[in-house]
Amino acid sequence: MQPFPLMLFAAGFGTRMGPLTRDRPKPLVPVAGRALLDYALDIAATPCVSRRVINLHYRGDQIAQHLQGQNIALSWEDPILDTGGGLRAALPLLGTGPVMLLNTDAVWTGANPLEQLAAAWDSTRMDGLLLLSAPDQALGHKGAGDFLVDGQGRLSRAKGSTAPIYLGAQILQTQGLAAINQQAFSLNLLWDQMIAQGRLYGVFHQGGWCDVGHPEAIPLAESLLHG
Repeated sequence: MQPFPLMLFAAGFGTRMGPLTRDRPKPLVPVAGRALLDYALDIAATPCVSRRVINLHYRGDQIAQHLQGQNIALSWEDPILDTGGGLRAALPLLGTGPVMLLNTDAVWTGANPLEQLAAAWDSTRMDGLLLLSAPDQALGHKGAGDFLVDGQGRLSRAKGSTAPIYLGAQILQTQGLAAINQQAFSLNLLWDQMIAQGRLYGVFHQGGWCDVGHPEAIPLAESLLHG
């Protein structure tokens, strides 16, 4: 299993968390007595991660202080760049080749999501590999599904209550970022390039997951962790 550089997304404003993010960034919101970010760092402590980079913007000084003494490179954003722009800005720290990406606003149980992605990665067929779940197994998630998955695992766009959802963990080739003529943009634009070329794939998470993007999800996440 080859090791990949990993980028952790931690720059967002966390507006859906309401007063919980008035004086702290969302990755430092506590769940079951620990910062959300620490659950992501537990996942990142795997041999399939070669180095770690985190992007910072909103109250990033608090995150930098939280990470003191850890071997994690910091990618500061001003202005905030969204996921695609943030990844492109961090490429000098990540290096060339495919990179892993992990959101920091979820908790997981079961198999390590990054190890699942590394085991399924096939660069001969894929430019992107996303970790997915059936909607009825995704706690805290609001909104429609994201993709259809064919018999080979290839993805296409879909909306609907039964469409699989993206869980915030992925491996991506980054060459396509250079063609996007925007400073701040979503990785959805890169995914669309890959879908058009038939090179975006998905694999289903073997375990539980909870999106901690709003306050009502915190007790759901704590129940999952204690289950």
